[in-house]
Amino acid sequence: MSDLINSLKEALQFSPDNVPLKLQLANLLLDAKDYLESENQYKEVLEMDKGNRRARAGLAKAGFFQGKYSTALVILEDLLETDRSDKKVLLLYAKALYKDNAIDKAIGAYREVLKIDPEFNDDELDGALRQSIGPSPEDEGLIDDDGIRVIEKPDIKFEDVGGMQKVKDEIALKIIQPMKHPELYEAYGKKIGGGILLYGPPGCGKTYLARATAGEINSKFMSIGISDVLDMWIGSSEKNLNGIFETARKHAPCVLFFDEVDALGASRSDMRQSAGRHLINQFLSELDGVDTDNEGLLVLGATNTPWHLDPAFRRPGRFDRIIFVQPPDQESRARILEILLKEKPIEKIDYMSIAKKTPEFSGADLKAVVDLCIEDKLSASFSTGVPSPMSTKDLLKAAKRHRASTKEWFNSAKNYALYANDSGLYDDILAYMNIKR
Repeated sequence: MSDLINSLKEALQFSPDNVPLKLQLANLLLDAKDYLESENQYKEVLEMDKGNRRARAGLAKAGFFQGKYSTALVILEDLLETDRSDKKVLLLYAKALYKDNAIDKAIGAYREVLKIDPEFNDDELDGALRQSIGPSPEDEGLIDDDGIRVIEKPDIKFEDVGGMQKVKDEIALKIIQPMKHPELYEAYGKKIGGGILLYGPPGCGKTYLARATAGEINSKFMSIGISDVLDMWIGSSEKNLNGIFETARKHAPCVLFFDEVDALGASRSDMRQSAGRHLINQFLSELDGVDTDNEGLLVLGATNTPWHLDPAFRRPGRFDRIIFVQPPDQESRARILEILLKEKPIEKIDYMSIAKKTPEFSGADLKAVVDLCIEDKLSASFSTGVPSPMSTKDLLKAAKRHRASTKEWFNSAKNYALYANDSGLYDDILAYMNIKR
């Protein structure tokens, strides 16, 4: 290569204004890792031909390899303003952004590269970006040493869940009874499995109820959050979702619980990016068990905003039973308080009295009341050195300092129940609020 470089230098002595020749020399110097000299040659080309795109891209690359990341970024951003389809420029831009510690922008640029060429992969950049955004679900323990997704067998049952008898009865009919009496369902040709969507204000025990459902039938339980599925790389989210379902099928009977399922199954009509639509289609395919058998796979989803879920999820065989998990009634609130105060220092507590004074409080709200009361007692104990038991009066005092978190949810839900409820899906919300359509 050195001979060719020397030959080009000699030729340029006789033709110093030959742009193609000078550009070829700059490229050869860049390949030879003589970055400073190649930079000088690119600059000379641009003095003669300011709009030369190849020279500008080469100048950015020479600057990048010299650690001049800010300079490279300015040139690359200018190039991308007129054309974002150049894969090489986008890739260098992503690398420069990463080196400049602009991780989020680097991920965005790399995604653009992968959109242009889904088969492309840069091992070094890929690994660096993955490491920068933190551990994957595998690193966080969702995958055990044998490569099997970690699942649990909950030791709680419905008796540990305060109130919600109507919800428990519906889950029993859909999930528990089929598991306990499979021969009856087989006689009617009905498969054991299916999906239930739990919706309602946050903090009302949807997750706890799902775990208790698994405990009630002595089955395995997998709790899946959006971070376990969503991946910044195109196609990886679908693979994650498929892997989750495959693991649950291998360990059937298994309760597969998706928290914030609306984040994974948002309405496709609201989506601009095709990647989100692909994930929803994958989710629907897994629920249908198109290429596999979902026998014994029990899918529960929880959402605070069911109106954002794609309607296709509500078809038979998917989340075909939708259950409103309302805030606990007075009797249920009393039972929840009993559970929360179990094994804590208390006097004789009038649970019904506290429950009466906490209308619209969710289970999470009641826990907040107990925590406030404990904090008050701890503060008093610092001076005496002796922990004093909590009383009904103490708890009522704490309850006055906390507002029900469910009110904001019902303000929003009421509009959907009144004006976007053609199928009567949200009639339970109106019934709870004593509103007639």
